[in-house]
Amino acid sequence: MAATSTQAVLDTPAAEFRLEATDGKTYALDDVAGEKGTVVVFICNHCPYVKAVIDRMVSDARVLMSESVGFAAICSNDAASYPEDSYENMKRFAKAHDFPFPYLHDETQTVARAYGAVCTPDFFGYDADRKLKYRGRLDEGRTSPPHAGAPRELVEAMRAIALTGVAPADQKASIGCSIKWKDE
Repeated sequence: MAATSTQAVLDTPAAEFRLEATDGKTYALDDVAGEKGTVVVFICNHCPYVKAVIDRMVSDARVLMSESVGFAAICSNDAASYPEDSYENMKRFAKAHDFPFPYLHDETQTVARAYGAVCTPDFFGYDADRKLKYRGRLDEGRTSPPHAGAPRELVEAMRAIALTGVAPADQKASIGCSIKWKDE
């Protein structure tokens, strides 16, 4: 079932984390943060919305990383109920799509809860001071590519944040599969 990211409280500080990545290393927010800003995106391996945007997301991440914006992806889904989102499958997914950024495993789901993540993909864009400035989508594409010449919304927002500290006021919510929460 599709879910839409909720309206965020801008200027909220980024939640700290320390998570294992698919490369076997452990990363904290400090390790992934960029000099000019940081993107934290919640994704998973099985979601059709993620599968539809993943190659554009990787391409845009490369652009942003080359412009001193840090980037990290986090999978928080319940792998017991959704085996395709297991840590081993995360490794395969990251390799298959040549991730240039850490793909982090939030097995306890505490990081997703701390960020208020709702769906996959769910993008959080922070300024250099790690204050939330963008809670929007990658672009207008959902399960199909955007039309030719469509704005690269995440890239454009993060460039504005890096340059001025301010994101565009018009932020369209991301839509995707709901986070697969563990039973309490």
